[in-house]
Amino acid sequence: MNNDFPHTVSYNRFAEPIRKVNMPMTLFLKTCCLGDCTGMLFIDSTPIRACKNKRIKCNKVFAAISTTGKSTMGWFYGFKLHLIINDKEEVLNFVITQANVDDRDPLKNQKFIDKIKGKLYADKDYVGRELTEILFLDGLHLVTSIRNNIKNVLMELKDKILLRKRSVIETVNDELKKMCQIEHSRHRSFSGFISNTISALIAYSFFPKKPAIKYQPVESTQLSVF
Repeated sequence: MNNDFPHTVSYNRFAEPIRKVNMPMTLFLKTCCLGDCTGMLFIDSTPIRACKNKRIKCNKVFAAISTTGKSTMGWFYGFKLHLIINDKEEVLNFVITQANVDDRDPLKNQKFIDKIKGKLYADKDYVGRELTEILFLDGLHLVTSIRNNIKNVLMELKDKILLRKRSVIETVNDELKKMCQIEHSRHRSFSGFISNTISALIAYSFFPKKPAIKYQPVESTQLSVF
């Protein structure tokens, strides 16, 4: 389409000035692209790999920033993206940390959970009595599945069903990586990495259709995923 766009610039010329708009893009994402709190929330972290494991020693772009962490898929080198979404799969808040940061640490930051209330469903990595008590005082009920070495506790049927539907946030992570290309190994600077991450989250917010959990509060709890 060179005839329609005769004054386009090369990739290098495009990547250099886009770093200058990181702050405006972040403000646009925070003010216009995030969803509303519905009281039914899900949290999870996903690895953002800087490169393949066999190329860790050769990577110079993130040499002083990236760290090595472990996920369910094994060891990786790079960062973590922590997401909180609602039942409509709209992103409510996010934070980027190093790979070796505990998944529970972002929840201890008041700015990360400032405008979030209701029930927050998470996996076993978020289990912690102290964290649960702190969040409960802030109006946030953390619901997690228990580990094998923990005594069983009573839980509402609705909470048990919603814990099984926690995979909806995995769908968001998958769309961010495969459709929005939030993860790739072609970054040339940390500011370029931030630009790519913010633009991917903005692009996801404009998706016309997102899979969601539809909840109908009837006598027998009914949940369905579309």
